[in-house]
Amino acid sequence: MNSYLNNKQATIKVIASDKNWIDSLAIDQLNAVTKLEGIKHIVGLPDLHPGKGTPIGAAFISDSYIYPHLVGNDIGCGMSFWQTKLKTNKIKLDKWTKNITGLENSWDGDLNEWLSQYKITQADFNYSLGSIGGGNHFAELQKLEEVMDNEIVESLQLSKNDLYLLVHSGSRNLGEQILQKYISKLNCNGIHANSLDLIDYLKDHDYAVTWAKANRDLIAKRFFDCLKTDGRKILDLTHNYVEQIVYKDTKYWIHRKGATTANYGTVMIPGSRGDFSYLVIPKNSGFLSGFSLAHGAGRKWARTDAKAKLKNYTINDLKRTSLGSNVICECKDLIFEEAPQAYKKISIVVQDLVDHGLAKIIAIFRPVITYKTRRSS
Repeated sequence: MNSYLNNKQATIKVIASDKNWIDSLAIDQLNAVTKLEGIKHIVGLPDLHPGKGTPIGAAFISDSYIYPHLVGNDIGCGMSFWQTKLKTNKIKLDKWTKNITGLENSWDGDLNEWLSQYKITQADFNYSLGSIGGGNHFAELQKLEEVMDNEIVESLQLSKNDLYLLVHSGSRNLGEQILQKYISKLNCNGIHANSLDLIDYLKDHDYAVTWAKANRDLIAKRFFDCLKTDGRKILDLTHNYVEQIVYKDTKYWIHRKGATTANYGTVMIPGSRGDFSYLVIPKNSGFLSGFSLAHGAGRKWARTDAKAKLKNYTINDLKRTSLGSNVICECKDLIFEEAPQAYKKISIVVQDLVDHGLAKIIAIFRPVITYKTRRSS
C-alpha cells in the first residue's frame, strides 16, 4: 500500500507495502483527523496502528492550529540509545536478569538535583522520575548483530565488542495531567497559532519533553547501577510531540504521535521484545513524509486480543524469546499484551521506509535482556 488520498481540506499519505498489515480502523482514524481545521497533510508511517481515537505511527501537519490530543498524553515519549562498558564476551545472562530490578519503583536519590541538570524544577509527578512505566515502554540491553555501513558505524565509535542500552519511556503521569488540562478546557478543539493558550500549552509541552529526557537518562543510570557499569549516550529522540517548521516560506506545526523526526542524524527503530532493532539514517526527508520516520514495529493485535490469541503459551514461554534473549516482565497481563507475536515484523516496517527512499539501514541490533516490570500485578 502506498496510498495518497485527497480530501477537500487535507491530503493523506500512507507509507506501507502490500506485505505490511495496516488496520482499517487506523485509516478511519486518519480520515477523521482531516476534518480538523487547519490540518493540511497527514502521514501514516509503516508502523501505523489504531490508538484511542487517534492513530499511532502518524504525523499531522497543520498551518494554523495545534491539537493537544494529536500529541496525546505521553508528551515527550521517546528513545535514548547508549553504548555501555559491558562486553559481549562477558555476558552473564541469568545473573544480569536477576540483578536488574526496581525500575518500576521510585528512585531514592535527590530528584531536584537530578532535574537541575536539565534546568527544570519540582513537578507534581516527580515520584515517577526514573521509572519505565507500563504499556510498550522498556529498557533493553542489546548487542550489535550486523553492520551495514562501516563508515557511519565507525564515526559513531560503535563496536561489536560492546553491549548497548535502548530506553523507551516518556513523561509518565505528568503528560497525562497536561493533556487533561487542555482537553477539559478545549475539548478536542485546537489552539490557534495566535492564541495566548498556545503559549501556555507550549510551555507545559516543552517542560514535559525535557522531563521525559531526564527520565530516560535516569532510567539508564539506574539500569547501569544494577549491572555496576556506565555508558555513553549516542542519541535521544522524541516521538510524541509538536514542533514548528518553515517549509516553502510557510510556518507549519507537525504533531507526531509515535513518529520520529527525520531531520536529525541517526534514528533507532526497535522491533518487539523478540525482534531486532534497526539503526537507520533518514533520507529525502520532506513534507510528503511528514519529515518523519517510524518509531517502532507497531501493533498487529489489540491488547485485549493478545492473551486469547496466545492461549497455547505460558508465561515462561514468553520470558525467553526466539532470539535467545530474556524478558523481565512479572505482570501476567502485560507479558501477553507485549508478546512479540502482537507486533508487526520490524524488518517489513523498516524495509518499507527503505523502499520509499526515506531511510538507509546502518546497523542491526539483537536483544539480550528486555526489562518491563518486576510487578506481578
